[in-house]
Amino acid sequence: MQERHEEHQAPLAPLTTFRLGGPANRLITAVTDDEVIAAVRDADAAGTPLLIIGGGSNLVIGDKGFDGTALRIATRGFALDGTRLELAAGEDWSDAVARTVEAGLAGVECLAGIPGSAGATPIQNVGAYGQEVSATITEVVAYDRRAEETVTLTNAECAFSYRHSRFKAEPDRYVVLRVRFALEDAGGLSAPLKYPETARVLGVEAGQRVPAATARATVLALRAGKGMVLDADDHDTWSAGSFFTNPVLTEAEHTAFVARVHDRLGPDTAPPAFPAGDGRVKTSAAWLIDKAGFPKGYGTGPARISTKHTLALTNRGEATTEDLLALAREVRDGVHAAFGVTLVNEPVTVGVSL
Repeated sequence: MQERHEEHQAPLAPLTTFRLGGPANRLITAVTDDEVIAAVRDADAAGTPLLIIGGGSNLVIGDKGFDGTALRIATRGFALDGTRLELAAGEDWSDAVARTVEAGLAGVECLAGIPGSAGATPIQNVGAYGQEVSATITEVVAYDRRAEETVTLTNAECAFSYRHSRFKAEPDRYVVLRVRFALEDAGGLSAPLKYPETARVLGVEAGQRVPAATARATVLALRAGKGMVLDADDHDTWSAGSFFTNPVLTEAEHTAFVARVHDRLGPDTAPPAFPAGDGRVKTSAAWLIDKAGFPKGYGTGPARISTKHTLALTNRGEATTEDLLALAREVRDGVHAAFGVTLVNEPVTVGVSL
């Protein structure tokens, strides 16, 4: 295992999937929980701004960099006891999913190929293809900066919702150290498939099970076709995946939205709609972006929409963070002008904002 490492004026762009952002005054790479806690305590005691970096797949760092200490969590640990799984925060998430499938367990197989670290998954309640980590997480072990102690939060205490959690609501309070899951032994089969596209590609009905390895391979192929699997040679993957979350609308907001769609696209156009609980409706950010006039490959500068997926904003190799934000604002404002819906960015912004 590598040892704790410290650098000054350290480049942060190589630590992000966007490959964007300026340097940090100091970068600490911690390989044990104790090193993580010590670095956090030192920064808090000194009043130094602190930036936590895992896999860097959900970060937009400003071109000026970070005026403080960046802490890269590189802890390792994959412990499987029957169907109980504990992951260190620094474990590669996609690799961990592969190992659970190899062990014949179900519950996270449709979250294959998502870049980033295990510690980041509870923060935004990572989800894709009909699964969310909140369905299998039992506990999260974290360092509570306010109480200055390590705490264990139950699933209920994590307050999970769509792409949200207690950790995201209080971003400067908790540093995730370990994540615990309860998976399912279904004899090598997947959990019941919930996502229509996955079921359709596999030729089964939603709710059916297939071999977990098949489900994982199918999701990886679907993600790769949308540029959502990291590839250093493919600029369509130089992104943070989905840049905007799918809007969740109240009943009144949805009614007004549908009226705008009919005015713009005709009365026979039915926008995507999915029940989101409490009378709310979730619609598709990708659909909104496309119908507002921003197709795949949109843009002429160094930051453009992916040629494979309208929901991914990409660095074509020479972009700056400001280039990326200019494109994001153009898309956000264009969607609002067309449909009255305001898109919200999914990646965390550091030193910048939309």
